[in-house]
Amino acid sequence: MSDSDYLSKAMAVLSAIETTLDRWLDEDVVDIDTHRTGGLLELSFGNGSKIVLNTQPPLQELWLAARGGGFHFKYVDGRWLDTKDGREFHAALSAHASAQAGLALEFKPS
Repeated sequence: MSDSDYLSKAMAVLSAIETTLDRWLDEDVVDIDTHRTGGLLELSFGNGSKIVLNTQPPLQELWLAARGGGFHFKYVDGRWLDTKDGREFHAALSAHASAQAGLALEFKPS
């Protein structure tokens, strides 16, 4: 994949997450604050915990850091998959966000 394709796909993921969180805030589902600087998106939960999502252009990966650990995802066959266990990015983000928010949250690929 070219660097521009990687950046386009990675930034689309971050934008979709922001859109989902904005919708949940409007619908009073959950209050998760976001702060984005370029390829870094920080999710701040009411209990003081955070999830940090970060693009890694040299490796063409997305990184997720949460209370449950740090994970690297590579774009393979149309999906972002964990480089160690093959878990899909949105499933992992949903699980970690749900654990940190204390309620079931589901992020879906766009």
